[in-house]
Amino acid sequence: MTDPSAFDLSALPFAAPGHFYRGNLHTHCTESDGDYPAEEVIRRYQEKGYDFLALSNHFLECYGFPVTDTRGLRSKDFTTLISAELHTGNLHNGETWHVLAVGLPLDFAPPGEREGIESLSRRAFDAGAYIGLVHPAWYGLAPEDARVLPFAHAVEVYNHGSQMENDRGDGWALCDMLLNEGVRLHGFATDDAHHLTHDAFGGWIHVKADRLDADLLLESLKAGRYYSSQGPILENIERVGDEILVECSAVDAIMVTGRGSRAEKLLGKDVTSARLPLARFSDTFFRVTVVDNAGKKAWSNPVWLNGQ
Repeated sequence: MTDPSAFDLSALPFAAPGHFYRGNLHTHCTESDGDYPAEEVIRRYQEKGYDFLALSNHFLECYGFPVTDTRGLRSKDFTTLISAELHTGNLHNGETWHVLAVGLPLDFAPPGEREGIESLSRRAFDAGAYIGLVHPAWYGLAPEDARVLPFAHAVEVYNHGSQMENDRGDGWALCDMLLNEGVRLHGFATDDAHHLTHDAFGGWIHVKADRLDADLLLESLKAGRYYSSQGPILENIERVGDEILVECSAVDAIMVTGRGSRAEKLLGKDVTSARLPLARFSDTFFRVTVVDNAGKKAWSNPVWLNGQ
């Protein structure tokens, strides 16, 4: 059995220097199919206490292939990431591909006439973007589809808009299947807001960075120095001997989940910490979930064994 000390927690954000910044990576405005102009969308998110936003409009010909320039809407208290939602080709089930690209250059070229999603997404990756597989349950993205994008950074593990549209907001099923295959992926929660009503302010990430700067946030995203939430706060995750220590806001469940059915948990009321054994997670990875008394969750990124 692998020594639990072989788990590398250094990629998690909690011990890293800097501050946590709250943001949403998946949002739309009137440059594609959103209801409000960029200025209003940003105002609403800033009003709700967010620190940054990515306006990821649909990169389609019918909208003029927008890469929305939000640089003029940045301030000392709020920043933006230049982004788009890429589309070309189809999944195995016939649905059009959706891929999130955060940190695109403004002059990112539209897809060529015969360009597939692997090439388009690879161009975005090579241009420095963070690549996310979005709302997998919403449109039936399967592992065989995801395997064509081995360079993707993460799976959208919660999409609030999808949850409110067709009760398919959870993306952990796909992410866990890929993790079980040995694929290294992170997870992120978003809104995918179009209307700023039922589909907004339901899922987000807390990113650790030295300061509120778009380039530094992007660097932390790629490194996985963030966690996802619908409300609860993750304060610390660390190894203590052969246990994992989790500290958080008051919740009713703290769970450590690993390969297959492997899991450890602590259930209670207004629990703020747990120490759970690591022995069951000695083969590959684990991740942490907390659930509050309203059913709202927060999720850590996966932690892998050193050298694997």
